[in-house]
Amino acid sequence: MSDPKQTIVVTGIGAVSPYGVGMAALEAGLLAGQGCIAPAGEIYPGFVGSVARVHELPRLLSRFLPLAVAARYSRTDCLAIAAAHDAAAGLSADAELMSASGVVMASTVGGLCELDPSIAGDPAAWYRGHSLARAATYPVSRVAESVGEQLCANGPRFAVSVACASGAMSIALAANLLLDGAVPLMFAGGSDALCPFTLSGFNSLQALDANLCRPFDQGRKGLNLGEAAAVLALETLAHAQQRHAPVLAVLRGWAMGNDASHPTAPHKDGVSLASCIRAAIQMAGLESEQIGYVNAHGTGTPLNDIAEAHAYDAAFAERSEPVPVSSTKSYTGHCLGAAGALEAGITIAAIRNGALFPTLRLSNPIESSRVHWLSGEVRRRAVAHAMSVSAGFGGSNAALVFSEYPAEGHDGADGKRRERA
Repeated sequence: MSDPKQTIVVTGIGAVSPYGVGMAALEAGLLAGQGCIAPAGEIYPGFVGSVARVHELPRLLSRFLPLAVAARYSRTDCLAIAAAHDAAAGLSADAELMSASGVVMASTVGGLCELDPSIAGDPAAWYRGHSLARAATYPVSRVAESVGEQLCANGPRFAVSVACASGAMSIALAANLLLDGAVPLMFAGGSDALCPFTLSGFNSLQALDANLCRPFDQGRKGLNLGEAAAVLALETLAHAQQRHAPVLAVLRGWAMGNDASHPTAPHKDGVSLASCIRAAIQMAGLESEQIGYVNAHGTGTPLNDIAEAHAYDAAFAERSEPVPVSSTKSYTGHCLGAAGALEAGITIAAIRNGALFPTLRLSNPIESSRVHWLSGEVRRRAVAHAMSVSAGFGGSNAALVFSEYPAEGHDGADGKRRERA
């Protein structure tokens, strides 16, 4: 590393996904090629479609919180708390470090996932039965507070809510705080729970596929929603070395942007997303040729996937060979505010396992001059540098570049402000 004080590393990854708690469960499912999307059934009366749910959350959460305490939190909070505890494993003994640590958490729905239609008829009666304390969980900012409260992380706490790029942006913002020297360690990620409110919103936009989604396929019809939480523990390499912490990966470059072209649809040519991708690669001090895998946003909607393909064609135009790209939303569904953080963890898993995860159900990929669409079986291949790409409503874009540790050729990746977008 050229400067350990200006190099951001990942020293912990916590995940709660439809596979269960922990990265081991998530990796096992991905490596086996097993998706988690299934018909919603009677869980959401009147809704005909497929979702990816976290099952038996109270049992999973009992490892981290007594049920009486968990009752104070929304489902979104509980997912986040479990993922944060998973990311902080081994850190709880260092009370001083934990107290100084900060939190950045993303969410799109927060505690509003707790509401149901019966509240409209008699709000007072609904709150008498469900506790008025639950109202405090409605703001998306409460997720960061809940995580900080349970981890005893008393440093800065921030909320990010810029639609589906939120989870990735929380990681980028946490990295900026670390480079500023504002905090010794940051917990950054996202959490969103499934609820009728979210399902009805996406259904009204005609963005859902009633069957299993097919990202990047010419026959794609829409997305499937999922729920999850993921949290990364981030610190400078110098700080990690000082406390002899295991380093899982290097967060080598990141960029954020917004094309501001439409409230819900991406720019059809993917111009801003391509710029964001190039900026993240530049900050990483790499050439586009060195990116060995891209975990795409890949929702499966007609508009997103073609715009994203155009962005890759532009951003990787100078490569001699097409860049390997897949969408892991075909396994987990679209987890909204958690998606960027969960997919960051999956991207690191690809590096650490030497595995390229294919897009499930991809049989007739859309045409792209610079992309090798991964399909079929998991491919075993050494991956030194990989990228996670996120996009969201309102034109929000984010790209994160992760590298194996130790990473070679780190010149020029010192987190310089001028290289951010």
